[in-house]
Amino acid sequence: MTAWSWTYEGYDPESERLREALCTLGNGYFATRGAASEAPPGPAHYPGTYAAGCYNRLVSAVAGRQVENEDLVNLPNWLPLRYRMRPEDGEPGPWLSPDGPQLVRHRQTLDLRGGTLTRRSVYEDAAGRGLGVAQVRLVHMGDPHLAAQRTTFTTTGWAGEVEVESGLDGDVRNAGVERYRDLASRHLCRHRTGAESEDTVWLRCRTVRSGIRIALAARTRLDRHPRAVVRTRLTARQAVQTLRFPLGRGETVSVDKTVALYTSRDPVPTGPRDAAVGGVGRAPGFPELLASHHRAWDHLWRQAELDVPGEAGRILRLHLFHVLQTLSPHTAGLDVGVPARGLHGEAYRGHVFWDELFVLPFLNLHFPEISRGLLAYRHRRLPAACQAARETGRSGALYPWQSGSGGREETQRLHLNPLSGRWLPDHSRLQQHVGSAVAYNVWRYCEATADTAFLHAEGAEMLLLIARFWSGRAVWDPGLARYRIRGVVGPDEYHDAYPGAREPGLDDNTYTNVTAAWVLSRALDLYRSLPRDRIGRLLERLGIDTGEPERWDDVAHRLHVPYHSGVLSQFAGYEDLAELDWEGYRRRYGDIRRLDRILEAEGDTVNAYRASKQADVLMLGYLFSPLELAGLFRQLGHRLDDDRWRATVDYYLRRTSHGSTLSSLVHAWVLVRARGPDAWRYAEEALLGDVADVQGGTTAEGIHLGAMAGTLDLVQRGLTGLEARDGALWLDPAPLPQLSKFRLGVRYRNHRNVDLRIRAQRIRVAVPASDERPVRIVLMGRESLVAPGTVRWLDLPGP
Repeated sequence: MTAWSWTYEGYDPESERLREALCTLGNGYFATRGAASEAPPGPAHYPGTYAAGCYNRLVSAVAGRQVENEDLVNLPNWLPLRYRMRPEDGEPGPWLSPDGPQLVRHRQTLDLRGGTLTRRSVYEDAAGRGLGVAQVRLVHMGDPHLAAQRTTFTTTGWAGEVEVESGLDGDVRNAGVERYRDLASRHLCRHRTGAESEDTVWLRCRTVRSGIRIALAARTRLDRHPRAVVRTRLTARQAVQTLRFPLGRGETVSVDKTVALYTSRDPVPTGPRDAAVGGVGRAPGFPELLASHHRAWDHLWRQAELDVPGEAGRILRLHLFHVLQTLSPHTAGLDVGVPARGLHGEAYRGHVFWDELFVLPFLNLHFPEISRGLLAYRHRRLPAACQAARETGRSGALYPWQSGSGGREETQRLHLNPLSGRWLPDHSRLQQHVGSAVAYNVWRYCEATADTAFLHAEGAEMLLLIARFWSGRAVWDPGLARYRIRGVVGPDEYHDAYPGAREPGLDDNTYTNVTAAWVLSRALDLYRSLPRDRIGRLLERLGIDTGEPERWDDVAHRLHVPYHSGVLSQFAGYEDLAELDWEGYRRRYGDIRRLDRILEAEGDTVNAYRASKQADVLMLGYLFSPLELAGLFRQLGHRLDDDRWRATVDYYLRRTSHGSTLSSLVHAWVLVRARGPDAWRYAEEALLGDVADVQGGTTAEGIHLGAMAGTLDLVQRGLTGLEARDGALWLDPAPLPQLSKFRLGVRYRNHRNVDLRIRAQRIRVAVPASDERPVRIVLMGRESLVAPGTVRWLDLPGP
């Protein structure tokens, strides 16, 4: 391996699906898992292709009930290209596959800099005749509708023919997640196939209920060989071309397969089939496609500079690579959100959760146009969020915990515990804090970009209506003389009810209440900053009474925050729960990350214990700097000093099972800022989360996009204390000994690449030449100006 590559030596069926997820190639419009083109789908292989925003609904029978689910659809497979040897002195050999006995060597390499996957295999038959196969694959980052692969064949010790079958396969279903396999999975129908010319075939179909039309066209050519024999075979769901060509001893020839993919969601003047056939017909040859693909990737890497030495830096590049394959500049023009598992698999059904909370802070400082596009996805679903609030008897906007093609709640009502085999009620839709995440992303995006046009229009509508919901959600408690928010689920997710309660939900989740207070305060800031005539028109359009902001202010200062034993309580009544025998469970089960499943299989419930799946209260330390967090608590009438915060951090660290990849990330972030000695342990686990499949098999179903982006932001903002607020870049470094020297470039407002180099006791700031104003830097309270075209070294204050 090198600093810019990811290599797997040998063939290992047990880990092949994990490798397929980590070797996925994409461009923000669609992505294809890194499956072998010559191997059929099976236990070791799952060749999924997914287009951003392409969803469909199906109804399944679950536990005696009819359940409707919306899924990101596995599209027709464009990869198939199998081959075999036809020696001139013998019968045709078997179709070659890495699963077969003829494989003698295998290696696959993901080139991060160039965005390609290269697979090299050597096959040998019983007579010692060898065939070397090298395949280079790309999903084009310049033209989002194109993909290609070049497969090169070299004979060893024989002469004869090579036979190649290249095709498009529409006989696919969603089968990439084992626990979903008993559910309805055939999302495609009305298949048709055809041939456009001797070298081009096409396949079209549509989704069963959402009616999205999909078309692919594939062009297969030899790079040089006049004597190839070509024939085409069309069936209802497959279009296949067979090529036979002679090869002499030691001779080499390449087969180039170029594919175009379009759907009816694309704004093209013709239908998807004509667009696909035309797109593949116009596509240049493989060398030209590869060169333009490399240029597109080079442009992206220059906009997202992050130079961290050593193994941590190599993993961070892999994370950035997958973030950019899921959310590229092409994404900005699509009506899509942040899929929690990328475009890399079918886990979570391709749904959009709150993961943008961990993704947008990184994108804001490199690709703000992508952030704006992702926020526009939320804005288009604002009417549905308002309808959801009305259905609960409240006004404002209630965003769903899981989103898909539309704005309705996509969270399932039941979920399967694979340990017990039981389908259980799912109450995670009560995580209403997703609205605060949307508001947070709106505000932070506008702080980083100074995009007042967005803030005063789409951003204002979302922010004010989310604030309105929280204001109505808060109920006055005369006994406490405080407002309370009852019946919710916090980020922890393990706790969804009080022990023995007949109804789900918890009261006064601290994270929910504090972030609601923050949202209300930011809505008031916006309300007070806009000209009276503009805010008047805005309130009238949204149906907000002019007296409502006064209540917002009252709620923002008097929401209840529960405490116990000198620490922040996760929710009211947390201290009444039992302590868990952590060491006993670790001895019995080893890995107890999914403690909820273990306890349920024992006939118990995690609701009875002080045990968290992931950071909940501590998420506040991820969202807010120590100074801002202390100010928030002061606003709510509490004093949160360093001692109380550290005591809270220590308390929940001992009671968290880390059943989410986001957990180690947030704990690393919090411990870095609190100068905790275990920060690197959690940072390292966050880095390895998908690479080492820390969660035990989940990465094969799709990477964890929020955790990957979060590790990038841990370096970018967590270790630097970087904030874009009040017209300045604020820095408060807290480097880890293992990551004390690194470099990053950020896009700050109209400055395209402000270069920051972090050292143990100094920071170098370089601002590119331009006609813009100097950049104001606030380093641990000390202000400096760095003019365009200049470099300044800033010393960190001594201890």
